[in-house]
Amino acid sequence: MAWDFSTDPEFQEQLDWVEQFCREEVEPLELVFPYAVRMRDPKMKALVDPLRDQVKARGLWAIFLDEELGGPGFGQLKLALLNEIIGRYGSAPAIFGCQAPDTGNMEMLAAYGTDEQKERWLTPLMNQEIWSAYSMTEPQGGSDPNLFVTHAVRDGEQWVINGEKWFTSAGRYADILFVMCTNGMFVVPRDSPGVEIMDQPRSHDHIIYNEVRVPLDHLLGPEDGAKVLAQRRLGGGRIHHAMRAIAQCKRAFDMMCERALSRESHGKIIAEHQMVQSAVADSYAEINMLRLLVLWTAWTIDNSSTQEARTQIAACKYTAAKVLKDVAYRAIHIFGSLGVTDLTPLQAMWAGSPAMSVMDGVDEVHKVTVARNVLKGYQPHDGFWPTDYFPAKRAEARKKFSDAMAADPDLVKYADYMERRSSGRA
Repeated sequence: MAWDFSTDPEFQEQLDWVEQFCREEVEPLELVFPYAVRMRDPKMKALVDPLRDQVKARGLWAIFLDEELGGPGFGQLKLALLNEIIGRYGSAPAIFGCQAPDTGNMEMLAAYGTDEQKERWLTPLMNQEIWSAYSMTEPQGGSDPNLFVTHAVRDGEQWVINGEKWFTSAGRYADILFVMCTNGMFVVPRDSPGVEIMDQPRSHDHIIYNEVRVPLDHLLGPEDGAKVLAQRRLGGGRIHHAMRAIAQCKRAFDMMCERALSRESHGKIIAEHQMVQSAVADSYAEINMLRLLVLWTAWTIDNSSTQEARTQIAACKYTAAKVLKDVAYRAIHIFGSLGVTDLTPLQAMWAGSPAMSVMDGVDEVHKVTVARNVLKGYQPHDGFWPTDYFPAKRAEARKKFSDAMAADPDLVKYADYMERRSSGRA
């Protein structure tokens, strides 16, 4: 039986390097030049590319992809440990070639794309020569594919797409859009005629596809295979969100603890107040419970598949959003008025937690998934009484000692006395 919570020394050296690299190189870049990682300006690229080169030299580029798909093949467990660090910094995922929403789209291309499609889109995505977005949810149906109406019709050597998509994250900044239709998954260049991006919302775009035409080879995977591709993409995406959420939770927790030891109130350091101690203790326990759940899920994926771990992934998804919300909220209160400003990351963390609870399917849907899958492992009890109904269990247990009790009346007396006592009749 293998049961180990340690990290092998060689990989721990990598983690130590990543932590120092992000603190000394990535964070200063994003503080002075926000969004530089996605800019094509040569001056910005001159700042960003040397950092990417360092990551590639360490063998840490595109860490989410398996070897057969073109990545380093670390597996999900090592990826989780890395994400606990790089998830603290908004620019770090792009520096490491594992930024959302491109990661899930690259996984779909790697798994289902033809050689020509991989050359056309996957390689440029991995090299960050282009960017992508995932256009799935719809205004009338949310993330339920059974309610989608966006559809593609074949017209000669083209597909014609009509429909409306809501919450296409980073859609206006993407070069290609992965559009989920009722009859397939299609790769659509953003500048295609008929792609209409609404003014609002800004980060998660509302896009109308009005007679959008793409060549036949822009269908990814089999016709009518969109649901299969979506599950492949979203399963990995959900666990990766949870991995990065741990990093955000730990960052808020570190800030909370530092602040608690640095400020005074009513004549003593606020860390000495019981309400603050309660916030620290609850946050510590919740973060570590989430972390163990995520690492266990990552280990399960490595030893089976995303499909086999779907119940755990769903539990990670809604637990991560809740823990981030609660920890950030406590940290804000310990910071006081400073916590509700934009002068620290806390306000953005707390405000971002509702988005996490609806991205990739609302939390309520995932709770239903967990409950249904868990309940499949149980059976209803027979008769009126539950399996752990003491009178029935005790009567069955007495049969085990029937020979001994038949030979010794004192055992019968003692057993009878204890039964009366347990029922309040002694």
